[in-house]
Amino acid sequence: MTTNARQDAGKATVAVLGTGIMGFPMARNIARGGFPVRAWNRTRSKAEPLAEDGATVVNTPAEAVDGADVLVTMLSDGAAVADAITAAAPGLGETTLWLQTSTVGLAGLGSLVKVAGQHNLNMVDAPVLGTRAPAEQGKLVVLAAGPEDARDRAQPVFDAIAQRTMWVGDSAEAGAASRLKLALNSWVLAITNAVGEAVGLAEALGVDPGLITEALGGGTLDTPYLHMKAGAIIKGDYTPSFTVRNAEKDARLIEEAARHAGVRLDVSEAAAARLRRAIDLGHGDDDMAAAYFANWEGGRR
Repeated sequence: MTTNARQDAGKATVAVLGTGIMGFPMARNIARGGFPVRAWNRTRSKAEPLAEDGATVVNTPAEAVDGADVLVTMLSDGAAVADAITAAAPGLGETTLWLQTSTVGLAGLGSLVKVAGQHNLNMVDAPVLGTRAPAEQGKLVVLAAGPEDARDRAQPVFDAIAQRTMWVGDSAEAGAASRLKLALNSWVLAITNAVGEAVGLAEALGVDPGLITEALGGGTLDTPYLHMKAGAIIKGDYTPSFTVRNAEKDARLIEEAARHAGVRLDVSEAAAARLRRAIDLGHGDDDMAAAYFANWEGGRR
């Protein structure tokens, strides 16, 4: 156990289900915050390095939640979360608090609220804003909706993974946090695709794409995200901080929510189409900046 992973007496035992790109650094930061952590991932090898930080890596969701005070889920979609909770059911305690941090959309959240009711789980709807680097740095933003009596128990865990928690509702059922996350994701996907288009157009016109960030630098249209994604495209570095495939999943959730709400989102629809083309071109597991390849037929410049 590393010195950073010292477990503090009296801290809640936290079960983490899902240790992928986001779940792994979240679990690590919870462990480094002094919490006893029990971690499960469908592919166990992805969770095993957490043992270096003092976490207990287990083979099943039921083992992970056995004796846990708080349960954190960070999985790919609502169906995966529901499957994990169903598998965890034999180990759930009567007072387990469920912090549901995956992005699952409105229909997915509705299904998970039913799952929570079936297993008498006190649930907080808590999707997170951020990708791999903020997760590693413990600088996510948690968007949380849950009952007042859950907040004191939830907040120390949120503090271990996030720079800020926004409590936006007093019940998971109403879905205020998940609704806000969808609106925020529509912006993230729009700007990601806009960066890829701007870089691609500059290249096609014979312009050095690095001049884009130079021209916008320090102005009102400048953002750190522009530099990060444009830099990745220019360098050809598509190491995933959030994959095209996961971004396309989020785009589908946005489209579903928009249809249900009766609002037309032309930019979101176009962003979703570009992400799907990038997947068809073989970039599904690359960083979502690889939507850039949708600029060309066949994905070639």
